[in-house]
Amino acid sequence: MTITQPDLSVFEAVESEVRSYCRSWPTIFDRAHGSYLYDEDGRTYLDFFAGAGSLNYGHNNPVLKRALIDYLERDGITHGLDMSTTAKRAFLETFRDVVLRPRDMDHKVMFPGPTGTNAVESALKLARKVKGRESIVSFTNAFHGMSLGSLAVTGNAFKRAGAGIPLVHGTPMPFDDYLDGQTPDFIWFERLLEDSGSGLNQPAAVIVETVQGEGGINVARPEWLRALADLCRRHDMLLIVDDIQMGCGRTGAFFSFEESGIVPDIITVSKSIGGYGLPMALTLFRPELDIWEPGEHNGTFRGNNPAFVTAAAALNTYWSDGQMEKQTLARGERVEQALRGIVAEHAHAGASYRGRGLVWGLEFQDPERATAVCKRAFELGLLLETSGPQSEVVKFLPALTITPEELDEGLRIVTRAIRDTD
Repeated sequence: MTITQPDLSVFEAVESEVRSYCRSWPTIFDRAHGSYLYDEDGRTYLDFFAGAGSLNYGHNNPVLKRALIDYLERDGITHGLDMSTTAKRAFLETFRDVVLRPRDMDHKVMFPGPTGTNAVESALKLARKVKGRESIVSFTNAFHGMSLGSLAVTGNAFKRAGAGIPLVHGTPMPFDDYLDGQTPDFIWFERLLEDSGSGLNQPAAVIVETVQGEGGINVARPEWLRALADLCRRHDMLLIVDDIQMGCGRTGAFFSFEESGIVPDIITVSKSIGGYGLPMALTLFRPELDIWEPGEHNGTFRGNNPAFVTAAAALNTYWSDGQMEKQTLARGERVEQALRGIVAEHAHAGASYRGRGLVWGLEFQDPERATAVCKRAFELGLLLETSGPQSEVVKFLPALTITPEELDEGLRIVTRAIRDTD
């Protein structure tokens, strides 16, 4: 694919230097459908990024688009704060009947604001309010958001530095296999908890991702998660699972923690819960934790009614019969098979892979290699991003609705991009 340089002058002149994704993909996108984006010159790009996990059902999904258009055309409520509306009622009923009840979950649903970091902030605030303690334990290479509370439990030094002030009341512990299996799970964590001289204040909660997306596609084993849940119970700490990127079916089941058999006290959900890429977030928690006073945590845009409409449509369309989970796992097997072949071919580069469902990472010993692969993939018509503390991992995040043919097309482009950068 020959790419002519687009006119990016207005973006460079007017938009802040903080912009990032547009630097990796220097074109001007115009429209999108399914797993493809099209720039204003008509070039086609296969999407293995999916809005950083916000587009699990693809771009402009026709079922969700129809529901949204019908709602807007009848002048349905757009902005509703936390008022009761027909759209919110339909979503809550659908979420209860399709997601919560089949999993024997009685969690209350809170609308904390439109973004993932809003959900995390409310989860941390609630845990501290319930337990009357300040300390929160997180994990190495975690990512939980860009507002101050979320940054305090995020591991990435570059992102933390942007806060400009000390980030307090958060303590990191080693994530699963962080020490390469040389140390028994949680031996350090539990020792600190039991030693009054350790300097670790009794935590209110532990927050964890079952798969660390931004951290490099680090996958926690089910037995590690079960042991963590047990540790939290024994030491009177709440367990928060951040399912913002890995929930809504990304790993197979609707919630990423289902495979392990645990049921967290608090769960944060965002990104693809709105279905269509519309801003929406949920904080779920056990009923006995619902000690909020009315209005104690609020936000102007927590009642995004168009997102309620597309969210309900997505749940009814994709989660009422169990087929989405099976399809995602089958697609994931295709990705794993392809990555196994790539790693075998490029053993000299120290390549390795890991993942679950439809989130995978391909790591190179040379961190610059992953960036080069993503750049070449873009030139060949595929959107990929990197992750990991040194951007050393090529991250695969296609839509769950991607067809086998589209998936194979993307994997062929990846294979060529890696060969071209060898």
